[in-house]
Amino acid sequence: MGKRALLSVLLLVVIIDHCTPGNVATETASSTVIVVGAGMSGISAAKRLSDAGIKDILVLEATDRIGGRIKKTNFAGLSVELGANWVEGVNGNKVNPIWTMANKIGLKTFYSQWNNISANIYKQKGGLYNVSVAEKAYNSMNELYEFSRNCSVLLSRHREEDISVLVSQRLNNKIPSTPLEMAIDYFSCDSSFGEPPRVTSLQNTQPLPTYTNFGEDSYFVADSRGYESVVHYIAKKFLKTNKAGEISDPRLKLNKVVTEIQYSRNGVVVKTEDGKAYGTAYVMVSVSIGVLQTNLINFVPDLPYSKLLAIYQFDMSIYTKIFLKFPYKFWPTGNGTESFIYAHEKRGYYTDWQHLETEYPGANILLATVTDDESRRIEQQSNSQTKEEIMDVLRNMFGKNIPDATDILVPKWWSNKFYKGTFSNWPVGVSRYEFDQIRAPVGRVYFTGEHTSENYNGYVHGAYLAGIDSANILINCAKNKMCNYDIKP
Repeated sequence: MGKRALLSVLLLVVIIDHCTPGNVATETASSTVIVVGAGMSGISAAKRLSDAGIKDILVLEATDRIGGRIKKTNFAGLSVELGANWVEGVNGNKVNPIWTMANKIGLKTFYSQWNNISANIYKQKGGLYNVSVAEKAYNSMNELYEFSRNCSVLLSRHREEDISVLVSQRLNNKIPSTPLEMAIDYFSCDSSFGEPPRVTSLQNTQPLPTYTNFGEDSYFVADSRGYESVVHYIAKKFLKTNKAGEISDPRLKLNKVVTEIQYSRNGVVVKTEDGKAYGTAYVMVSVSIGVLQTNLINFVPDLPYSKLLAIYQFDMSIYTKIFLKFPYKFWPTGNGTESFIYAHEKRGYYTDWQHLETEYPGANILLATVTDDESRRIEQQSNSQTKEEIMDVLRNMFGKNIPDATDILVPKWWSNKFYKGTFSNWPVGVSRYEFDQIRAPVGRVYFTGEHTSENYNGYVHGAYLAGIDSANILINCAKNKMCNYDIKP
């Protein structure tokens, strides 16, 4: 080899070595950990790291706020929740940590009553079902759910393969088929998991640890400070605030869209949309499973195939809460009327309803919930089209003379590239092995989020606890040099 050729090879080696993640020139001082995302799990993880003595943390958030999918907005002069709205799992043997914090800060919550639903089911046309007819169908469906729960326990006990909720219904020779049965099934299944029974895993959703461990009760948050005030409460435990009580810590950087994460055994470089690069020893990625399934963040090198396969198999549900304001109320109010169901021949067509007279007295607000394909469809049409569809449904329930809604609010989580949905759902076919792959670190890249919570995925408390768990794994590596993460076969 000639001198010129040898010099070229050596120059190439130097360039390659200089461009590896451990040696990329960065525009800011390096930190020990960068947390990508300032939702509940990201803030929870950052606090746990700080509590363990890892103070040189940098939190990069793509939006102009912290809280992630816990987000308030103004609607008709009121503060309403676009995303997470309930503290779910209360009054059981264990205390839900979110309930503890909500009470600590005096968050305004209201007990949700769903126990009289059979008296509030409306036909596609013609008003309410006869109570005895609706109650018979409701009791029959409850027997079906009890069978499914028992089936799940037996399958787990005998280490049998998982099945979908729908398959368990088939095993009992009872598949919801009439509009009334489908509406009750939707209210019980889809409104909890955001996806239909044919998709949802039986063993990983029945029975639900949230209600088994923390209690059967749920409380609706309706507070002018927003549910996100719980995230702020945690953040202020380790981030500096100004005299007004607002977070002013330079370790939290808003409007920083992460586009690339380069990692090697020497370190990590996180690049953002504005052209900045941040060096770090470790990175904690707390974006949603929906975002991980897109190309918003480019990992260099690519994540391992086993990791990607597990990520792509998990589901990101879409749960859309549509708020409507009216000039006056035309629906029943009082005890036992809070929730009502619309039984349409098309499953999930504006099925789930709730009036908010207790939460917002005199505001004349209704809340309609849609999920999955209906959410995607509605996100792609105008609000005026959605309002027209809803008014047709309401007039089928309450008569032709009811007034038009004066205001409508339709959140669009699926269309938002920073979320791509509302919460994760465990689909049939994803085993514990694959779930462990989802939350397993890849070298110096760690992962957290409600989708990494083994027992509480899809819930706010799941996000909070997952942040702590993921931080503990990172702490064990950074401080104790115990970096192996065992995935059970």
